[in-house]
Amino acid sequence: MDFSWTDEQLAYKRAVIEFATRELNDGLIDRDRQGELCLENWKKCAQFGIQGLPIPEEYGGSGADILTTMLIMEGLGYGCRDNGLIFAINAQLLSVQMPILTFGTEEQKQKYLPAMCSGYMIGAHGMSEPDSGSDAYSLHTHAERCRGGYILSGTKTFVTNAPIADMALVFATVDPAKGMWGVTAFLVDQETPGFTISRDIDKMGLRTSPMAELIFQDCFIPAENRLGPEGIGAKIFNSSMEWERSCILASHLGAMERQLDTCVTYARERKQFGQSISKFQSVANRIVDMKLRLETARLLLYKVAWLKMAGKPATMEAALVKLYLSECFVQSGLDAIKVHGGYGYMTEFGIERDLRDAVGGMIYSGTSDIQRNIAARMMGL
Repeated sequence: MDFSWTDEQLAYKRAVIEFATRELNDGLIDRDRQGELCLENWKKCAQFGIQGLPIPEEYGGSGADILTTMLIMEGLGYGCRDNGLIFAINAQLLSVQMPILTFGTEEQKQKYLPAMCSGYMIGAHGMSEPDSGSDAYSLHTHAERCRGGYILSGTKTFVTNAPIADMALVFATVDPAKGMWGVTAFLVDQETPGFTISRDIDKMGLRTSPMAELIFQDCFIPAENRLGPEGIGAKIFNSSMEWERSCILASHLGAMERQLDTCVTYARERKQFGQSISKFQSVANRIVDMKLRLETARLLLYKVAWLKMAGKPATMEAALVKLYLSECFVQSGLDAIKVHGGYGYMTEFGIERDLRDAVGGMIYSGTSDIQRNIAARMMGL
């Protein structure tokens, strides 16, 4: 495995760090407190090319490979302290755009991808339901066949981008008796009769990433809005999860590196008992542990990207890196607060926000327990 980067790739990463640091962090404390996504920053990211990274040029993107995409998202995580904005972008790019690119018709690609790459259309991904979370395919949302299409009925919850979405990729079952083989995907435009979006959902972290429920009441979906054939919804969902469990974690990796650099600088400058706190072994060891987690997580993540670049299966590796990196991010958040002491606990210094944002990583895209189950199953346990 060769993880060396070209000069062009490294220059692109530096450029995104400079862009994010300069353009995306102003007013973050207030936005986090109010739970508001900055649409201006969303469009700035689109203009920079973030939402189009892995999308081919003919659909408004730049056609970057997965390693380059991962590297740029890592740089975005380093420069942008607004983890909620990055999460919202990833939720569209990896869970909506990539499935449309992979499984959509030419008409579907032309309708949705250029508008999303440009930042003028926002997509949401509806899979989780009030009674189906980790048991992803036990869906109650039902799509009944009718003349010219389907009647969609049910509710989706924990839907990122829902309050601001122009469309949603929604999973429903056409035949509950078939289990996962009855799950089918649909592209539902926001103005479709019978489709409504509920109240915003307040949450602990990632507060600048809006979340709500999607409600479908006898909602007619034309057959041309089905994504792929009937019954391949599970395949579509799993494909998007592999992308999500890799690229979304790259942003965490960048944030962990930013945390590390911030802690090193603070430990050198902060004086107690007549010396820098970096001279105290307990502080230095804590920072070394942060460095160790960062580097081991980076190798796991890059391996997943390399496997996907080589066209090899990455189910086990994606589960392991999702499990490991998400829990590393939480621990690094705790360590960063400990290094900064009382200042780390104060909202105005922005250290505690990373910890609150990190906790969600152990839940979304499959909980840590589910990742352990996947790995165990792949090992024949």
